[in-house]
Amino acid sequence: MTPSRDIDRLLAIMAALRTPGSGCPWDLEQTFETIAPYTLEEAYEVADAIQRGDLDDLKDELGDLLLQVVFHARMAEERGAFDFGDVVGAIAAKLIRRHPHVFGDARDLSPEAVTAQWDAIKRDEKAARAKAQAANGASTHQPSGALDGVPRALPALTRSDTLTRKAAKVGFDWPDPAQVAAKVREELDEVMEAAAQGSRAAVEEEIGDLLFAAANLARHYDIDPETALRRANVKFERRFGVVEAMLAERGASSAASTLEEMERLWGEAKRAERAVASG
Repeated sequence: MTPSRDIDRLLAIMAALRTPGSGCPWDLEQTFETIAPYTLEEAYEVADAIQRGDLDDLKDELGDLLLQVVFHARMAEERGAFDFGDVVGAIAAKLIRRHPHVFGDARDLSPEAVTAQWDAIKRDEKAARAKAQAANGASTHQPSGALDGVPRALPALTRSDTLTRKAAKVGFDWPDPAQVAAKVREELDEVMEAAAQGSRAAVEEEIGDLLFAAANLARHYDIDPETALRRANVKFERRFGVVEAMLAERGASSAASTLEEMERLWGEAKRAERAVASG
């Protein structure tokens, strides 16, 4: 087979991979459940390419992510549930439905009004879906609270951010970031209290509360906590790499150095980095 820019070619390749007898043994044994982790991984790799500003890599990673959509759609088609065309039709209809200010009569809306309109449309869609399920005899015993619909598979910090955003929409929120910052300090104190008591389970619980409060504080400053932590990880890796390079210049290594020496070099790396950034 030859490559092509045509989406139909990609669909044909996936069909060939999933054809019993002549397809790929690995692809044939996959299920929605086994492919799901790869779908999440590819989404993270897209985000990583964006953060690094690598557009060539972003092109490749978007292709990998598209493959995941095609893979899931093919497995659904084999079950007679839906196909790739249904996926495209569903998202196209949703985009038109949720943008009446572009494709309908609602015009000249502020960004705030667009957000409110989007939320209202989503509520209507959810109600219509529940009504259709009831008409078809499906169980309607689904959560219907303000926090409904937040996927458990989300990264924990992202899920914390989403949960607090949903709670804030119904008025459960501090009006001032300073109050959230105070909550962060309170949770840190509770971590130390739990540590003093020697209970590992209590420490774990309090650290969870601390991280949740930190994610909530990020939201109050309109900061994505997952992005902030990823950047902090990159910064730590970069600075520690500088420390190791400094040690190597001295004929030493991190494993053979004292904490005091590494902290001193860390300080030097930090100051040098800030000098470059300010200069």
